[in-house]
Amino acid sequence: MKARSAIVYSVLRLLAFLVPFGIMMLFPILREYYWLAAIFAALIGLSLSVLFLRKPLADATAGLGERRAQARPVSDEDAEDAAADAAAPAAPDTEAPGPRP
Repeated sequence: MKARSAIVYSVLRLLAFLVPFGIMMLFPILREYYWLAAIFAALIGLSLSVLFLRKPLADATAGLGERRAQARPVSDEDAEDAAADAAAPAAPDTEAPGPRP
């Protein structure tokens, strides 16, 4: 994983929250209701990150995907076969006795 892309994305997300929160703390009414300023800052930060941080998010998730692919070289077919084998009931060695007529 590229640590730089994850760090850049994290810092930009923090800034997307902290800058609006800091600006709102300049208003006296929002200083009194700091929890309301935090909610508004979170909504603004979420909106900004959805609109403007797509490329840093894509870079960070691509790095995570590469790291996961290197750590787990098992193919999907192998995983499906193993799951099917585990789910299939074992064949009995002898036929179970049934009711006699």
